[in-house]
Amino acid sequence: VQLQASGGGLVQAGGSLRLSCAASGAIFSRSRMGWYREAPGRQRDLVATITSAGDTNYGDSVKGRFTISRDNDQKTVYLQMNSLKPEDTAVYFCHGLQNYINYWGQGTQVTVSS
Repeated sequence: VQLQASGGGLVQAGGSLRLSCAASGAIFSRSRMGWYREAPGRQRDLVATITSAGDTNYGDSVKGRFTISRDNDQKTVYLQMNSLKPEDTAVYFCHGLQNYINYWGQGTQVTVSS
């Protein structure tokens, strides 16, 4: 299984970005997919997950601002990030869980300037 994340960048506070994660080599539609982030000096934290049925879960700090979605035909999961804050600055990692095995993408940097 390979996960390729893209869409990171530099944005001003209050702006928006959309991250994408393309999966290959897996039965994507049966996998729980998600996004995690890691800021310098901090542990990797949950941002959002989405099950194969479309059920979503969000970290408290992003609720109401971020939206996770998936396109099973394109084998892609998205993270729409609105009302970005400087504290959202981190490396964002795509994650997949299938048959109790964890898969990670390479990470994409998101930087929010104040």
